Amino acid sequence: MTWLLANLETILLAIFGVSALVGGVLVVMLRQPMRVAMALISTMIFLGGIYGLLGVHFIAAFQVLIYVGAVMVFMVYVIMLLDPRDPATRRRFSGLVIPGVAVAAVVAGLLIRGVAADAGTGAAAAGAARGFSLAEFASAFLNKYWLHFELTSVLLLAAVVAAIAVIRANREDHG
Repeated sequence: MTWLLANLETILLAIFGVSALVGGVLVVMLRQPMRVAMALISTMIFLGGIYGLLGVHFIAAFQVLIYVGAVMVFMVYVIMLLDPRDPATRRRFSGLVIPGVAVAAVVAGLLIRGVAADAGTGAAAAGAARGFSLAEFASAFLNKYWLHFELTSVLLLAAVVAAIAVIRANREDHG
């Protein structure tokens, strides 16, 4: 029974990983903003599943509740404010597909190099043996990263204000 459970977790991890990768590729390739948002939402949900399978349930809950439940709903709301008749959204794929693939290849190469270096030194096993501590995470988040979190909320607010300004300017120009 333990063998079956371990294999099931491995299979689910592989399925979630491939699905998150496909969702990330779709985010880069798709052109329509609502489809991009839906691909990003699915990617974030699959990442939450990966975090859950890896045993960091607190981060998995953060991923689903905050990123999918709040940020992406906010982004979908902003997309709905945009004009869907914009000719820029008529093309199926973005012009950024080729640069996105190039960057993905570089990142994949760096990850493979890093994993190979960790395998040689055993650093990954030492980090995994230490485990995840909610107290360490909360301390680091509240002491080091709170400003980054608040700046992100200000950036999202500025994006909404800019989107509303663009919509109003387009409406005034077109009648």
